[in-house]
Amino acid sequence: MTANGKKDPLWFKDAIFYELSVRSFYDSNSDGIGDFPGLIQKLDYLEDLGVNALWLLPFYPSPLKDDGFDITEYCDIHPDYGTLKDFKLFLKEAHQRGIRVVTELILNHTSDQHPWFEKSRRARAGSRYKDYYVWSETTEKFKEARVIFSDEESSNWSWDNEAKAYYWHRFYRHQPELNFENPEVQHEIIKVVDFWLKLGVDGFRLSSVAFLFEKEGTSCENLPETHVFLKKLRAHIDKHYEDKILIAEANLWPEDAAAYFGKGEECHMSFNYPLMPRLFLGLRTEDTYPIIDIMEQTPGTAPNTQWALFLRNHDEIGLEMVTEEEKDYLFKAYANDPHTKHNLGIRRRLSPLLNNDRRKMELLYTILFSLPGTPVLYYGDEIGMGDNIYLGDRFGVRTPMQWNMSLNAGFSDANPQKLYLPIITDPVYRYESVNVATHEENPSSLVWWIKNVLAMRSRLNVFGRGDMKFIDSSNAKVLCFVRSYESQRIIVVANLSQFSQATTLNFSGFNDCDITEVFSQNKFKSVEGEEYAITIGPYGYFWFQADASEKKEEAIGSSELQLFKTEVSWEKVFANYHEVRVFERKILQPFMKKCRWFGGKAKIISKMGIHKVIPLRVEGDTYFLTVIEVHYVQRLPDLFPPTPFLIKWSTPRKV
Repeated sequence: MTANGKKDPLWFKDAIFYELSVRSFYDSNSDGIGDFPGLIQKLDYLEDLGVNALWLLPFYPSPLKDDGFDITEYCDIHPDYGTLKDFKLFLKEAHQRGIRVVTELILNHTSDQHPWFEKSRRARAGSRYKDYYVWSETTEKFKEARVIFSDEESSNWSWDNEAKAYYWHRFYRHQPELNFENPEVQHEIIKVVDFWLKLGVDGFRLSSVAFLFEKEGTSCENLPETHVFLKKLRAHIDKHYEDKILIAEANLWPEDAAAYFGKGEECHMSFNYPLMPRLFLGLRTEDTYPIIDIMEQTPGTAPNTQWALFLRNHDEIGLEMVTEEEKDYLFKAYANDPHTKHNLGIRRRLSPLLNNDRRKMELLYTILFSLPGTPVLYYGDEIGMGDNIYLGDRFGVRTPMQWNMSLNAGFSDANPQKLYLPIITDPVYRYESVNVATHEENPSSLVWWIKNVLAMRSRLNVFGRGDMKFIDSSNAKVLCFVRSYESQRIIVVANLSQFSQATTLNFSGFNDCDITEVFSQNKFKSVEGEEYAITIGPYGYFWFQADASEKKEEAIGSSELQLFKTEVSWEKVFANYHEVRVFERKILQPFMKKCRWFGGKAKIISKMGIHKVIPLRVEGDTYFLTVIEVHYVQRLPDLFPPTPFLIKWSTPRKV
């Protein structure tokens, strides 16, 4: 639900997702493993960060041979992480803070210790549980299917002595694949979906959804049967639940990944995997082409669907969706140490990838937050956490969250040897200096920067719902595009170079517009003609708001105040950044300049805005007392409380 309690089926378009592993976040009982009671204690931190949706990695019962993706029970909690009662309390606390919760739905395989597999391996041919998994007397079936983890598995088939047959697995041999040709398996999965949705979760990430079905003579990936099942699953959810979403994990080219939206009747969201390596490629080559090229290949989405965007997650940077030449370049640029290579990818966190360069991190996040889609943050990246590439597999990017400089980085009170993974002690990224407490005490830290950017993004719904169009730049090192939604237009400019750059942008669509930098509210030169020259610093960025020229507006009826009309309540006007900006510019500033009591009219004003709104009820009518903040070019800002500027709710809604 929204803050006012109303349903919003498109909530995911304006969301900020935060991905975390429960066991990595906070340990409440000193056993060295994070748990749900610990996560509850840290919800205030996530709310303050600006996050409004959590993506939880698997927390189900599991032998943890694959970090929980090898599950032994779909409808329970791993005892290390707590109980179902703890999970319900966590959901309640998260929802009270306006934070949605999305969990993993591991469709395609289970652990070989799952009761279904134990029954299947012992069952006779033709019996109920035998067909829960894919069995064969030979390894010659499905030969066209690639071996995904070729560095650890030589075949997609493994022999089972008890069943006296081979079983099919697309990942590790301890993860046998379910047989989705069996209607009973599909029914079991829908029962699992019902269990968690009735508890209150807000959706599922469909892990490795491309591998659900097998068919002779094919790659056994992205088969039509998969989309038939997804339509069935989506129809079931839409019929029985509200505001629930499905997110497809399909590491494919954009056109193929977009197939998982269907026509708006399959998944609500799909991850844009090919974008991730090209952001790093564009940054390293100082060339906008890789980013522009992949975005131009990315299909638009239906009104009820959205791309999910991320810089890093719990896996390696997958390089399957780049050319061999680009792959070699990325390995040389970002994976000098062979320990960082894993499964045709690079297993590193964001900060080590960028050599701990704050400017590069800010630049990539700025681009990520402004591209069409919903951004996803990975836990710890907001403080620039490091990794441990010598832990093996992908454990190096899954180490405990670093909260403060005390024992175990404040993650746990346990003996350090009991921790599920060791704390980062690298000299550059050691927990004594890289932790939440240290960052929060420093207003200039990365975490404060992210808070401010996310707060601004949440006020500009143009990024979650608007269109995108690239703007021609005379300098290939400077990326420029405009995001448009209704009457809002935000121009994004980003310098991918380590040096200052000058460029001329084609602003033919912004004739006679005033250009205001969003964060500082400083005005840049207005647009006159088609070309707009600008200089931008190393790894610099701007969010520009384009508004109709004030000079043009003032020339029309300069002696009278304009009439402000809106179709929504004043509460919604004051909650909407764009509406407030229009009100401040068109109504507030001309009004203040005409007031005799306003002594600042003779000074040079840089910006003027509403600092605070206080609702007042007087004899059944609602008034809003406004506190005005005025910033001057060469002196400190002034506050004007109270002013005779009272806004009254009336019908029609005009001032």
